[in-house]
Amino acid sequence: MDSPQRFRTASTIDWLRQCFSAVGEFESPAEDGIPPGPLRPAAVLVPIVLRQPEPTLLLTRRTDHLHHHPGQVSFPGGRVEEHDRSPIDTALRETEEEIRLLRQHVELLGCLPQYHTGTGFDVTPVVGVVTPPFELVPDEFEVAEVFEVPLSFLLDVSNHQRHRIEVRGRMREYYAMPYGPYFIWGATAGMIVSLQRFLDR
Repeated sequence: MDSPQRFRTASTIDWLRQCFSAVGEFESPAEDGIPPGPLRPAAVLVPIVLRQPEPTLLLTRRTDHLHHHPGQVSFPGGRVEEHDRSPIDTALRETEEEIRLLRQHVELLGCLPQYHTGTGFDVTPVVGVVTPPFELVPDEFEVAEVFEVPLSFLLDVSNHQRHRIEVRGRMREYYAMPYGPYFIWGATAGMIVSLQRFLDR
């Protein structure tokens, strides 16, 4: 399917279902500086919204006072809790808590490979599609803003920048995808690259 046709909403859901029904091995990006020892399990929802005329990816901007990643763009999600039945359950629960996107609105497609972060998390990205209309209620403590970015922009490799930053005396590289006033980078950008590689494999 060519790129213009791929990102017409009417055909996107069939294309996505086909991609996830033909799962195969592929390389997923990893962050620099993964700490030694066991990583903390976590999960996020990667919500593809079937907007017209083309689908979008739903993202959040974290509030500035949070201890972990304040002000950063992220997917809804968080740590796996003891009562969670699976990483998928974690992703759906956290999404309901953070932005009140109820799980019955999400059609699950599958999971991308585990993403290991430099902050010590082993993240399972859970991909799902969301069909409007739906109503969101962001948690005021955790979420400063919810916004959407065209999927075609995020999957375009020409928009995938590589940046470097010094952390504790060591240079680390990371992906970034600036979009308007938003700077999408780090683990979120890395998981978007993972999605792009999965869909284009």
